[in-house]
Amino acid sequence: QVQLVESGGGLVQPGGSLRLSCAASGFYFSIYTMSWYRHTPGKERELVATITSAGGTTNYADSGQGRFTISRDNAKNTVYLQMNSLKPEDTAVYYCHARRPAYDLNYWGQGTQVTVSS
Repeated sequence: QVQLVESGGGLVQPGGSLRLSCAASGFYFSIYTMSWYRHTPGKERELVATITSAGGTTNYADSGQGRFTISRDNAKNTVYLQMNSLKPEDTAVYYCHARRPAYDLNYWGQGTQVTVSS
């Protein structure tokens, strides 16, 4: 069964840091492009960061540029999102997403809540 399980969310003060993890299973993780999205009620889901299958190319939304870092460990079937200098506007449910280039295959995790508040 395909699964993406996010962890690492929680409550953090502004300026703090969190590292989110997404553990993948049930598919050939190493050939999938991985991304992090986030969603806040009342707003559209937005792409936060993406990383190619080999990890050589990363992209970030302007909102996270310079503060967030996406990485992956293909040996562990895990993708990470390091978030530093967190702001209240970063509060959202963060979702892990996998997609396979050239194929109609994509998977979503259930999300992990990140709350940035003093």
